[in-house]
Amino acid sequence: MEIISSRKNPLCLRLRRLAADGKYRRETGCFLCDSPKLTAEALRWAADTVELVAAAPGLLPPGLPPGVRAVELTEDVMESVAPSKTPQGVLAVCRMRPAALPERLEGKRYVVLDGVQDPGNVGTILRTADAFWADGLFLVNGCADLYHPRTLRAGMGASFRCPVWTCGAEELAALLRRSGIPLYGAALRADTRDVREMDYTRAAAAIGSEGRGLSQQVLSLCDVTVKIPMNDRCESLNAAAAAAALLWEMARG
Repeated sequence: MEIISSRKNPLCLRLRRLAADGKYRRETGCFLCDSPKLTAEALRWAADTVELVAAAPGLLPPGLPPGVRAVELTEDVMESVAPSKTPQGVLAVCRMRPAALPERLEGKRYVVLDGVQDPGNVGTILRTADAFWADGLFLVNGCADLYHPRTLRAGMGASFRCPVWTCGAEELAALLRRSGIPLYGAALRADTRDVREMDYTRAAAAIGSEGRGLSQQVLSLCDVTVKIPMNDRCESLNAAAAAAALLWEMARG
């Protein structure tokens, strides 16, 4: 096992860039898992993508697969490379899996995020989608980076289990039409219906950004819009909370 005690080691520079630079992540096709939990999820669900595991003294996970580089970082070096304010002592470098759009969707329920830019919300929604048996998540119109450390942390490993695609709105609409899946938008317009009244045998639900809601582009592609009943004095829900309510209704239905 390698032991690294210098903050200037090339590996340390790479770990910092993977944590901080989305362009570098895309160029290298790799991302950083920050915590024992995320590393364990990666090893459980996507072991073939794990390139390296780095840990503080005494924290290296046992039984790493063959070919995974194992590195011990001294405490001060770990503090200098971990993206979280309170490092938990284990990091993993994983390769991104290709995410080309399928020709047709064979599942029943999908979530569409339209311009949701907060990494914590994107990760939380992905985790909720995985919990409520969604068959995949679509990111359109500049959503937060799926591989941002905060997105991954909020997702709690769901990124290794639930398919995620990034695409354009028109491209998504064509795919939904080919697959016979209606798009329900969480928004208010003349055709808005109560979320509890919808048929979720097969459906996709669109959630808009935290400040603006659904874009006009995505709204124009929705077959119908839905509203979540709530107290009249409340205008809206956080994107992650709205997604949770919709996903619960979809799973229940």
